[in-house]
This record gives sequence, C-alpha cells and structure tokens, in this order.
Amino acid sequence: MSRGRGSGERLGDRGRLLILCGVMVVMIVVVCVVAPSTQENDPRPTITNVGPHGAKAAYLMLEGLGIKTSSWNHPLAELNGYLSDAQVARTTLILAEPRYDATQEKDLAAAVSRFLERGGRVLTTGASGAGLLPGGEVSAAGMLASGPCRTTPEGPGALARAGRVEMVNESQWAKDGPQYVVEQRCGKDAVVVRYVVGKGEAVWWSSSTPMENAGLKNDASLKLLLASVGAGTGLAKEAGRDVVFGESLHGAVKSIWDEAKGLPLKWVALQAALLFALLVVSFSRRRGPVRSPVRLPRSSPVEFATSMGDLYEKAAASSAATEAAKRRLLRVLTREAGVTQGTIEEGPEAIAEVLRVRLGGDWSLVSEHLQEAKRAEHEAIAMRSALALVRALSEDAKSVRAQLAPRQTVESRA
Repeated sequence: MSRGRGSGERLGDRGRLLILCGVMVVMIVVVCVVAPSTQENDPRPTITNVGPHGAKAAYLMLEGLGIKTSSWNHPLAELNGYLSDAQVARTTLILAEPRYDATQEKDLAAAVSRFLERGGRVLTTGASGAGLLPGGEVSAAGMLASGPCRTTPEGPGALARAGRVEMVNESQWAKDGPQYVVEQRCGKDAVVVRYVVGKGEAVWWSSSTPMENAGLKNDASLKLLLASVGAGTGLAKEAGRDVVFGESLHGAVKSIWDEAKGLPLKWVALQAALLFALLVVSFSRRRGPVRSPVRLPRSSPVEFATSMGDLYEKAAASSAATEAAKRRLLRVLTREAGVTQGTIEEGPEAIAEVLRVRLGGDWSLVSEHLQEAKRAEHEAIAMRSALALVRALSEDAKSVRAQLAPRQTVESRA
C-alpha cells in the first residue's frame, strides 16, 4: 500500500510540473508575438524598421499609391542581370544611407553606374550614397545646426517645387559643373542634387530624413520623395515607374539570426534555464536517499541548554545567568579548593589572597570577575556583557581545577 501511495505522489508532482511547463511555454509564445520586431533607436532607414528613422511608411505609401514596390536583398551587382533594359528604364533604385566597406565601394559604384547608363534612376542619400554615384563628391556641411534645417528651393525643377523640406544637413554636394542641378539648399549648402548619367538620372539627398517614418508626415517631404522616384511628377516624362529599395546595403540580408532579431531571446533563455533548474531540483529530490529528520529529544543537554537560553533571552534575565555562573565558581572554591565560608563572606579580595597562598600565582582576575557579578545583581547589564562575564567566571572555575589537579594526584599517591 505504501508503495502505491508513493507512486501516486510522484505522479502528482509530475503533473504539476507539466502544468508549470505548459504555462511557461504559453507565456514565451505570447511575449514573442507581442514583442516589437524593431527597436526605437535603430538608425537604419530600412523598410522593416518601424521606428522614427525607418522607411516602412515610405514603402507602404508608395505601394498604396499603386506603384509597384519591392526590395532587393541580394548583392547589388546581381540587379543588372536580373532586370532587362526595358525594366531598368522604368525602375527607380533607392539606396538610403547605404553601408559598405571601403573594399566594396569600387564594385558597388560600378554596379550603380551600369544601372544608370542603362536608363534607370537612382535615389541615394548621405555621404556613403554619394560615393556610389559617378562623379559623386561631398564635403562637410558648412552650416552648423543642432537639428534639421528648413531647405530653400532653388530653380523651377520638380524637386524644388516640393517646397521647403525639413532635412538633417549632414553633408553638402561639392562637385561643380553645369550638369549638376541643385534643387534644394540648406543655407548655401547644396543638399538635393540631380544630374543625368547615360540614359538614366541620379538624385542625391544630404540625408534620408524626408523619407523616414518621422519625416514623411510633412507634406513637402512626401512631395520630394514622389518627385525623386519619378511618380508622375514631371521629373521624368514616363509614368508608372517601379521602385526598388536596395536593402542589402544596410544589413537586410536575411540569416537565421536576422529572423530572430527583436525576439526576447534573453528572457527565453532565462526562462529555459529556470525550467531546467526546476526539473533538476524536483527529480533529484525525489530520487535522492530518504532520510528521517534529525530531532533532538527533549531530555538532550543541547535541547535543555537551548531552552534555557531562550528563556533567559525572552525574560532579559542577565542577572540570573551571571548569578548562576558565580555560584558555580564559589562551589568549586569551597568544595574543591578548600576556601572557607568565612573567606567567601569577606569578599572577592580575600578569596584572591587565599588562592594565591594555597595555589600560587596571581588570582586578581577572579576577584574582578566576582566583583562584576556582584554589581550585576543590582544593575541591569547588556546581554552581550552578561555573556562575556558568564564565560569569564566559567574560565576561572576551570583555572582553579587545573591548578588543583597536580596537588590531588600527589596526595592520592601518598
């Protein structure tokens, strides 16, 4: 019967453990679904970034206007082989704040140049974007500003007709020539420039601020984006252009870790570790040796000492403890050391003198301890001081016995 009852108890523990595991799994799934996929501080203008600096709104807006919009997550050099000449001629490639190594710049610039010469349009932003354009050359912004500037339109071009745009002036176009048409300026800095390359056209912005989620809400920013991609604004005579966001140049190439980005992996790992610890503790406790709990009998000296100590502590009876220790010492002096009752009544100094005569040595500490115990009868002392005094009186009793032991041995031999 006891064996079956033990199996039932183990089954109950396992059932509770399974329920706990199920609850934790549900919590992990809920957190993974609810958790945002992009952090607010992500500075990349990608179409998957829903933060203030992302380009998710621009992608959805162009798609909502009926423009065929897509993303390119492969090496940029493969784009020219993927699209035919006719497709390139009606495609705008957006390279927003591209990121690349210096060793890649030459190959990337060649791919962009080939795309432009075939009749495509490229909209790129920032100093890194200018580095990919044929003849692209920028310098540090000449206008110091703590925030976005309000651009000044220049000329009758479609990009200038967008109006005054809020743009972070990170750099200015430094290349001179009649082929470079400046459409917007921040102070004297050229921040929006377009020019013809082969059969295509290149458009450069100082920063991607107008197409970001936080900046696209402004009417001028929206108009500038539409004009730059050639969405029926007059920048290009043909209509119905396709728009391709080049995502491969700011970490949009998908991998197994990219798919997991944004998930609360740390919390999942912590919960998994906690679950493993619960499993180990649960089963190791049940599979370990069964030992009966150690219980001291009430007649045990340890139990008695503990009980008496608790009573003294609760009653704050420090004087009772010191009085008991003093009586034990006096009992040793009278019964074992042969100190008379009259000497005891004379006081601690007389006791110390008798011990000096009979046992030799200095017994002044015994006198001091007995005097302290006498004062403790009438004055309340701290528990810690009482404990120290009790120990001192006990040590005095041991010292007396230690001095008496050789004398008793000699007398017994005689």
